Amino acid sequence: MADVAEGVHDPARSDGRRERGRRTRASILATAVDIASVEGLEGLTIGRLATGLGMSKSGLFAHFGSKEELQLATIDAARDVFIEQVVHPVRTAGRGLPRLRALLDAHLAYLRRDVFSGGCFFVAARMEFGSRPPGPVRDAIAEQTDDWLELLSARVHAAQSAGHLDPDIEPEQLAFELDALHAAANVSYQLRGDASVFDRADRAVEARLAAATLPGSGGGA
Repeated sequence: MADVAEGVHDPARSDGRRERGRRTRASILATAVDIASVEGLEGLTIGRLATGLGMSKSGLFAHFGSKEELQLATIDAARDVFIEQVVHPVRTAGRGLPRLRALLDAHLAYLRRDVFSGGCFFVAARMEFGSRPPGPVRDAIAEQTDDWLELLSARVHAAQSAGHLDPDIEPEQLAFELDALHAAANVSYQLRGDASVFDRADRAVEARLAAATLPGSGGGA
């Protein structure tokens, strides 16, 4: 009996169970994000996810107690992917305009790669929840959108401080325009499957940045 009792409280076994649970949850959420990018967050239910994973509903309920909890966890998982693929890779880019360009390039590459089956998770989520009343899920989507636009605005402001961009331009306005160009390319690509829209978006972004760049600023092209 002592051996059994020791086994129950064995820290190594407990750690192993927690790690398996973490991996299982991560695998579930990876599938959930992909499904939601195509079918929407409202289409993401415990039953739909169980079917996609070949798991039982009761097994999923052990990780997510409700549809809303699943939706919020899915948004968090999509955010983690976005940060890993778009934000982190540009941390070593040169300050000012080079870092803004690197961020925009990373974002466009993320859209091109079809990271999720339905394209950018957050562009799809914005469209799905934009006209819905406030609530935890809509608020989480809005928060991610605000964070992205604030990051773009901060990079524009940094490029102005470095003497690369016209200081009279409102950073929030330029950030809005740049985001709109990428979002339009994502929507068009998902509708028509023509990847040339990303080249069009890239040229439009470059033209907008060129118009905002101070002559002889050394911001690079």
